[in-house]
Amino acid sequence: MTAPQALAFMVMAGFAAYVQTLTGFAFGLILMAAVALSEILPLRDAAVVTGVLTLVNAAIMLSKGWTEVLKRQFVLVLLSSLPSLVIGYLLLEHLADNGLVVLRILLGAIIIVSSLQLIMPPRREERPAGDGSFVGFGVFSGLMSGLFSTSGPPLVYHFYRQPYPLVAIRETLVAIFGVNALVRLGVVFADGTFPDRQYWPAFLAILPVMAGTQLARRLPPPISPRLLKLIVFVLLCASGASLALPAIPAALRMAGY
Repeated sequence: MTAPQALAFMVMAGFAAYVQTLTGFAFGLILMAAVALSEILPLRDAAVVTGVLTLVNAAIMLSKGWTEVLKRQFVLVLLSSLPSLVIGYLLLEHLADNGLVVLRILLGAIIIVSSLQLIMPPRREERPAGDGSFVGFGVFSGLMSGLFSTSGPPLVYHFYRQPYPLVAIRETLVAIFGVNALVRLGVVFADGTFPDRQYWPAFLAILPVMAGTQLARRLPPPISPRLLKLIVFVLLCASGASLALPAIPAALRMAGY
């Protein structure tokens, strides 16, 4: 990883953190999309770096305590997401070696579908959902975490539909993301696939991530939140399409069509 590439990655991470703070969404999606399009890092290494940045961000956000965490929902999601996280990680390793085209299509589709939450926010229900729904969304979240370190979209959608206090929802989500990131990092170490030293400068993105978070709080853009979400939605859709569409013909050729 050259110095210009490391600098570019840090800018991407800082921008993703800035948007995440303003919209409550999309850090991993923006960063993974930018990496996949620029090819600064292999996707498997980018997922590791994204996970570490997510873990650091969660530790900072929960440093003042996590007394409002919804303990039952927290446990349900973790118990269901951790096994599927391992499955998602193994799938990433297989596709990274044997199906990079499929991996780009999958990432592009996930980015496009997940970005719909920005313009179609979930409607809050009058009654909390049953335990089974948290287990189901936990399984899906774990798969996305294992694949791309992007466990947020399904859980953000489901939790924000619940009639719980917003503070409790935010703390619960951050706690889940932090634990998932920590477990995924442990799986990476156990598998011996931690990024090579040439990619370690990417971890310096911790600094711009912290700076981007603070900048968003102190200097938000002079536009309405609705317009901001629309802009981010368009950017994510364009990124997802740029990843997936060019890879589809190659995937069809591989399938014999």
